[in-house]
Amino acid sequence: MQDTQHGSSLQRKARRAPFTVPVVALMLSQGIASAAWKTPPVPERPNAPVEMPNTPVPEKAAALTIPEDLLKPGATITLAKVVDIALLNNPATRTSYLAARSATDQLGSKRAAYYPSLDLTASFNRSKNTSTDTLVNTAQNMYGPEVTLDYLLLDLGGRSANVEDAQLGLIAADWSHNATIQNVVLGVETAYVEYLDAKAQLEAAQVTLKQAQVVLDAATTRHDAGVATIAEVLQAKTAFSQAQLSLQAADGAVLALRGGLATAMGLPANTPYDVGTLPAEVPLDRVSGVVEELIANAEARRPDLAAARALADKATAHVRAVRSDGLPNLSLNANAGRDYIDPYAGRSPVNSWSATAVVSFPLFTGFANTFDLRKAREDAGVAQAQADLLEQQVVLQVWQSYYALKTATQLVKTSRDLLASAEQSERVALGRYKEGVGTIIDLLTAQAALAGARAEEIQARSGWYMALAQLTHDTGSAAPLDQPIEITKEGGMP
Repeated sequence: MQDTQHGSSLQRKARRAPFTVPVVALMLSQGIASAAWKTPPVPERPNAPVEMPNTPVPEKAAALTIPEDLLKPGATITLAKVVDIALLNNPATRTSYLAARSATDQLGSKRAAYYPSLDLTASFNRSKNTSTDTLVNTAQNMYGPEVTLDYLLLDLGGRSANVEDAQLGLIAADWSHNATIQNVVLGVETAYVEYLDAKAQLEAAQVTLKQAQVVLDAATTRHDAGVATIAEVLQAKTAFSQAQLSLQAADGAVLALRGGLATAMGLPANTPYDVGTLPAEVPLDRVSGVVEELIANAEARRPDLAAARALADKATAHVRAVRSDGLPNLSLNANAGRDYIDPYAGRSPVNSWSATAVVSFPLFTGFANTFDLRKAREDAGVAQAQADLLEQQVVLQVWQSYYALKTATQLVKTSRDLLASAEQSERVALGRYKEGVGTIIDLLTAQAALAGARAEEIQARSGWYMALAQLTHDTGSAAPLDQPIEITKEGGMP
């Protein structure tokens, strides 16, 4: 009987063996094929490019926000609307926003250490015992669920340090998001003012061209009357052609900067829109207070400086977290399960449970914790030094931007005086030339000086607004250009 059983077992193995090998081979071949072992193209020569296949263009994560009224031809939008559109569409603000959201999830993950962890597992075990004496094969299946509980009851500051680390990381991410918003606002305001400057320069070039036409007509009239030479007419034509070239260059600059402003808003460069004009009157008394008050305000409100300080505190909290890794902790481990045994169907399931309190104290880790603690302290020192360096840079930036605005204010006043003198000089030179007591050289010189003074006055106005935007950014204020910057006696923003 035993020989018969042994022979039947061998027959079953013999029938099973020829089938098992092809199945395993087929599974391996499918695994290799699914791995897609395709060799990418390799350069054949140093001077030969690689023929690469066209890669699909990835879909954009977020669609652009384009107001419907902006798509109307000739639509005019304000600076506040320009800033709002840019903040919605700019990838930098979207990146900092998602980074802050990620820091929020990181904080939730660190807080999970205060809760127990619970795992549910299910196992299946098949075993077979073979007796060489009796040649009896016994197969047995064992299966069932198990629940495991792990709970850290007590540590020496590790969890609290990790949570504080994550909290400060979230604070730093929030400040970084605010700093990104202010950087985007500054960039958009600069592009906005540059576009207004280009439009004003175009209008000035048109005025210069009209004045050159007046001179050309006067020279032609005097030549036809026989009181001027052909050289005067040719000189007037030359000045007229130069004015035309300046007008064409100004027109090209307007189109280029218009597309640049659209790009700064995150819109296509050919979006049909327009903005207002550069204000003729500049509020030169916009800033009140002294530079020391502005510096104090920047030190208290600059978001990038606040983010650097939060990162320094974060690094300090990380030192405490690393130190706790070398300290003892108390945890609870518990599990409960039920095992079912087959083929003993009549046997009752086996229930089991256990609970263990564990005190863990790392005695020796190959000096890993020592070096980790040193590294954490040095990283904290680096973060603090970077915060100190940024604070010095903030003070310097406010100092420079404050006096840059002061200089811009003086330039506006001086350029207006220069423009008034140049206009009066041009009128006198034109009148003298028409009366026959002045020369064409004097008139053309006066006109060139007037064109230069007009351009400098426009540039002074736009430069003042750019200096104001820079000072607003450097002091940590997000106020747009149409709101004043005021400093209270205590050095804070009202």
